[in-house]
Amino acid sequence: MPFREEFELLLRARYPLIYIPTREEERVEKTIQECAYRQGNRAVYIWDFVDGYQGNPNDAGFGRRNPLQALEYLEKLPSSAAGIFILRDFHRFLDDVSVSRKLRNLARLLKSQPKNIVIISPALAIPEELSEVLTVVEFPLPTKVEIKAEVERLLAATGQTLEGRFLDELVQSCQGLSTERIRRVLAKAIASHSQIEPDDLELILEEKRQTIRQTQILDFYPTSEKISDIGGLDNLKDWLLRRGGAFSEKARQYGLPHPRGLLLVGIQGTGKSLTAKAIAHHWHLPLLRLDVGRLFGGLVGESESRTRQMIQVAEALAPCVLWIDEIDKAFAGFDSKGDAGTSSRVFGTFITWLAEKTSPVFVVATANNIQSLPPEMLRKGRFDEIFFVGLPNQEERRAIFAVHLSRLRPHNLKNYDLERLAYETPDFSGAEIEQAIIEAMHIGFSQNRDFTTDDILEAASQIVPLARTAQEQIKFLQDWAAAGKARLASKQSSFPRRL
Repeated sequence: MPFREEFELLLRARYPLIYIPTREEERVEKTIQECAYRQGNRAVYIWDFVDGYQGNPNDAGFGRRNPLQALEYLEKLPSSAAGIFILRDFHRFLDDVSVSRKLRNLARLLKSQPKNIVIISPALAIPEELSEVLTVVEFPLPTKVEIKAEVERLLAATGQTLEGRFLDELVQSCQGLSTERIRRVLAKAIASHSQIEPDDLELILEEKRQTIRQTQILDFYPTSEKISDIGGLDNLKDWLLRRGGAFSEKARQYGLPHPRGLLLVGIQGTGKSLTAKAIAHHWHLPLLRLDVGRLFGGLVGESESRTRQMIQVAEALAPCVLWIDEIDKAFAGFDSKGDAGTSSRVFGTFITWLAEKTSPVFVVATANNIQSLPPEMLRKGRFDEIFFVGLPNQEERRAIFAVHLSRLRPHNLKNYDLERLAYETPDFSGAEIEQAIIEAMHIGFSQNRDFTTDDILEAASQIVPLARTAQEQIKFLQDWAAAGKARLASKQSSFPRRL
C-alpha cells in the first residue's frame, strides 16, 4: 500500500502512536501536511528538542529541551481538537521511563480523540515496552515521477531544458537517492559548469555508491567480468544470454515478466560468485552485494527494519542485480537460534519478498551446502531457476586454463599445452586451477624466467583439491542434482574420482 494511503488510513482508524523511520525529514513532513489537509485540514504541530513546538505563535517554544513536557502539551488541547503532532528525533528519549510511561498513557487516551503522535527518526529504535503501542510505517524513497518533478524544477530554475532520452537517463540514475541527495548532487553539477551534462551521470553514480555504503547493509560492487570470462557452464550461460534483453521496455510490451533470479548451488571455487558479477556486467545493471549478517541488529525491530531498508534500496535502484553470497551460511538453522524469533521474521520477510516482488531486482544467491538451506528457500516461485555448479570436466578445465592464461600471457598462449593441463588436473575446481597458475608464476619469477606448463603441473601436484578432502559433501550435492532437484550448469558433469 502506498505511504499516503496507509498513513491516512491510520489517521482515520485513530492509531495513536506512529513511528516513521526515515532520513528524509523535510519530505515526509510535507507529505504528512498534505495528508492532514485531505483529512479535514487537521492542524499539524512540529516539535524538536532545540526549539520546542513551532508554527503556532501562542505556543512557540513550548516543551523546549523537555520531551516529557512536549507530550503533556497534547493534554492542554480540547479533546475534540484534531491534530497531528510530529516529534523529531524522539527515538532518543524512548528509553526514559517517564517518557515511555507517558506515551503508553497517551496511547490509551488518544484512542478516543482525533489526535495522532508521529515520531520521525533516521533510525528505528523501539524499546520492548513500546513495541505493542507503536506502529511503524515505512516511508519509501522518491519514485520516478517524484524524481522527474524535482529534476524539472531544478532545470527550470537554471533555464535549462533536456531532451527526452537524457532526461530519462538522468531520472533513472537518480533512483535510490533521497530528494536531498538528488538536489545536492545536481547542484554540484550546476555549480561546476552552470548546467547539467551527460558526464554528470558519473557524479550521480558516485553519490549512489556513497548512500549505499552508508546503509552498512548493501555494497555497490563494481564489475568488469564478462560472460566469456567464465570457463564452461554452457547451460547456465545459454540461459543467461537468452534473458539479456528481458529488462527492456520491448520485453514489457511483449508481455514478458521481469526475471526473478537464480540460486546457484555447488562446490566452492566453481565460479558461482564470478557468474553473479558477469551477469551484472553483461546486462549493464548495477550490482548490489548483500551481507545477510548485517541485517541483524540488537534492538527490538531493528533487524526487521534493516531488512525492509535493504528491500527498499534495492527496489529503488531497480533494475539491478542483488548478489547474496553463501546464503546457506546466513540462514542455516535459523529456526533454532535463541533470538526471540528475530531470525525467523527476517527470513520470512525476505522469502515473502522473493516470491511476491514485482520490481526488476534480479536476485543471484549462491550456496555451498544445500542441506543448510531451509526448504522454503527451494520452493518454486522464489527463483526462476536453481542451477547446480559442479566440478569442471576436462573440456571445461581446458577453457578455464585458456581464460586465465590468455589474460596473463595473451601473446604466449600457444606456449602452454592446454590439453595436457586439463588432463592432468582431474577434480580441480576453477579456483584451484587459478591457484596452480599463480604458484607456477612464483616458481618462474623466483628463477628469473617465464613460467611453463611444467611449472603449472608441478604447482598442481602440491595442491590437494577440495574434491578429495570433502568427498562426502560433494557426493551428496552430486546425488541431489542427479535426482532432478536442480538444472546442471554444465552440459556434462564431472564427478570426483573415487580414491
